[in-house]
Amino acid sequence: MSQFAVYANADAASKRWIPYLLDVQSDLIETAGSRVVVPLIANDRAGGAIGHLMPCFLVGDKRVVMDTAQIMGVPVRMLGKQIADLSQERYAILAAIDMLISGI
Repeated sequence: MSQFAVYANADAASKRWIPYLLDVQSDLIETAGSRVVVPLIANDRAGGAIGHLMPCFLVGDKRVVMDTAQIMGVPVRMLGKQIADLSQERYAILAAIDMLISGI
């Protein structure tokens, strides 16, 4: 597991609405069987995406939106196959989380 890796959502109940999960947990922090993730939802399901709070990314050939307000801890078993790495988007990802927490 690595920070900014994108995983297929392995949870049958939610993967239709949340196809991907973005791992945002620091590689320096180990937790027993869980990771902190942010859902990546299809661009057309995002409604009114909110600027810096909900940045858009390209995962494969799909445009997705980071649903930052839905940040959560999930069991590792919910993380399917790693399909992308968004390390190059580090600043946008961290800025979105910072906006959620501090409002700036």
